[in-house]
Order: sequence, then structure tokens, then C-alpha cells
Amino acid sequence: MTEQPLSPGPGFGPPPGPGFGPPPPQYAPPHAPPPHAPPQHAPQHTPAQPSYAPVPPQPAPAGPEFLALDKHNAVVVDASGVAFEMSGLSIEFRWPEIRGVHYKASPDGKALMVAVVHMDGRFYECVVVAKPRPRLQEWFAQLAWVLGHYRPTG
Repeated sequence: MTEQPLSPGPGFGPPPGPGFGPPPPQYAPPHAPPPHAPPQHAPQHTPAQPSYAPVPPQPAPAGPEFLALDKHNAVVVDASGVAFEMSGLSIEFRWPEIRGVHYKASPDGKALMVAVVHMDGRFYECVVVAKPRPRLQEWFAQLAWVLGHYRPTG
């Protein structure tokens, strides 16, 4: 096999000359004057905050909140949406991604069952035991009022 020097094919123009030379003006560093301009004083500026800097969390707007919790699970409804915590795992749903929120008593009447229906049709459920049992009726009243505030049409 013979070795041949690589050459650009037709349409690539002449090979580059030796060295790179100064960058074109549009690519020159902002602090260096172009090669043909007289030297100038460097402009005073403060460095801008990078666009990738983390945005500090914004507090949720004030509004009514609902909280039901037991030893293992919790349901929170507030201005940002609905959150479930089940045995240490958390999941949050923002209002724009929620199609609906449903709730009812468990078949034995001892717990609150809350379901969130996601916009894509998936649903998530959380069960919170009400102790003492009359607390379940309090939760129903509070939850209905808070959901009515944030989702007046359902």
C-alpha cells in the first residue's frame, strides 16, 4: 500500500498558509483592539451573571392549603399543586399538569383516598389514615374548599 498526502478535494479552495494569524475582527477577544485600530483604553464593565446560574426558588403565592398526614403518608394541596408523600418517597404535581383530583373514603371508612389524574391519563393515588376517625369528615370539608379555590371548574 502506498501512502499519499491528503489533499482537499475539488471545491475546498487553496490549502491554508503557514500559521493562523490574528483572528478576524468578529472573533477577536473583546478586550483586544483589532490589529489595524489604534490602542484604546479598556472599557470598564462588571461581569454579567452567567445565564446558567441557578435561579433562587420563588415562594408560592399565598393561598389556602390542605394537609392530611399519618405515620407513613401525606397529601398536600396548595397554590403550586398537589404533593404526595408515601413511605418517604415524594411526588409533586403542578396545576398545569393536572387533569383532575378525586377523593373518597376508603371502603372501611378509616382513610382518605386521593387520586391525581395527570394530563396524559396516568393517575396516582395516596391513602392517608384518619385517626381519630371523625378527622376524615374534617378533611373532606377542608379538601373540598381548597380544591374549589384552585380548580373551581373541577
